[in-house]
Amino acid sequence: MALSWNEIKDRALKFSKEWEGESRERAEKDSFWNDFFDIFGISRVQK
Repeated sequence: MALSWNEIKDRALKFSKEWEGESRERAEKDSFWNDFFDIFGISRVQK
């Protein structure tokens, strides 16, 4: 099911607040990308 623009916007705002100030870039890279793709309702791992 496609997400509405409002849902994407809400998810993006939540994402930016959760990741604000993160300083362990290398340690958190996979989690970052998983959360980023989730903004758009996409799983990073496609099966």
